[in-house]
Amino acid sequence: LSHTGGLPAEPAGPWWERRDGGDFAVLSDDVRDQAVVVPPGRQQHYSNLGYALLGQVVAKLRGRSWPDVVCQWLLDPLGMRRTTYHPEPPHASGYSVHPWSGRLDPEPHTDTGAMAPAGQLWSTVADLARYLSFWLDPDPGVLTRTSAAEMRIPVGGRADEGLEASYGLGLSLGARPGRLVVGHGGSMPGFLAGFAVDIAHGTGAVALSNGTLGDTPGLPQALLDIVARSEPRLPGEWQPEPQLAGVDELLGPWFWGDTPLTLVVQGGHLLLDSANSGRRSRFVASGRDTWRGLDQYFTGETLTVRRNRDGTVAGLTLATYELTRTPYTR
Repeated sequence: LSHTGGLPAEPAGPWWERRDGGDFAVLSDDVRDQAVVVPPGRQQHYSNLGYALLGQVVAKLRGRSWPDVVCQWLLDPLGMRRTTYHPEPPHASGYSVHPWSGRLDPEPHTDTGAMAPAGQLWSTVADLARYLSFWLDPDPGVLTRTSAAEMRIPVGGRADEGLEASYGLGLSLGARPGRLVVGHGGSMPGFLAGFAVDIAHGTGAVALSNGTLGDTPGLPQALLDIVARSEPRLPGEWQPEPQLAGVDELLGPWFWGDTPLTLVVQGGHLLLDSANSGRRSRFVASGRDTWRGLDQYFTGETLTVRRNRDGTVAGLTLATYELTRTPYTR
């Protein structure tokens, strides 16, 4: 899913998108002599072959064909009735544009067989709008919010693209000031498509075209950038924070040596606020007088409350840091 396994971009043999493909046994024979093209884990290298292999893994685990699994676990629960393995009427025909004459050349509609997980689904704008809505508000019956968030964590990228573009688990990630745009683009002969979702702004866009010319895959992200500039999101109505048991005596100023920190409740979590944004971490209760870090520098680290004999709070310990209510006493 992260395209960091070093697999070849395409399977050996003729152009798979323009011919009917065989089953996985045929694909296995075709790629038997192929080797990794970059060392695994070294860099992100997009692989359509990787998606074909992943589709076979899913089919084996579920005991059903890849299209059946996609229908049962994704399309049907999301109500995507017009998203199908084969084209169903009415449907658009795909064309390529001749570079010199400008004429439209019809492209074939093929059943790519074992390579289908790399791109063979027919859909509509309405169905893909439902798909975008899922990423804005995941249905736990399809994918938990935790797993959806995990898919948005950068895993790989290209150094020449910088930090603005990276890749998660099956999702392209585009960094913008204060927000993250996730999505994907793709093509089949005669068709281009792309979708993008701005999680922070709660917006999404999809674009489809039946001609292999132009930047259709990049259009949704461009549209979201325009919306973000022209219609900035207004702050939501203020809501009181929920009451967290046992936190009142921990809130307020703390010091790591002479460095000031603050413990506050924010977004339903205990937040260690710091001028150093990289150490501004949220915590969740993990036991009596212990809290587990959720993000930033203290991810997975334990915040422990130290108490005096009379039960009052004496201090805090966090990853060997000793936090006190006053700066160092010299």
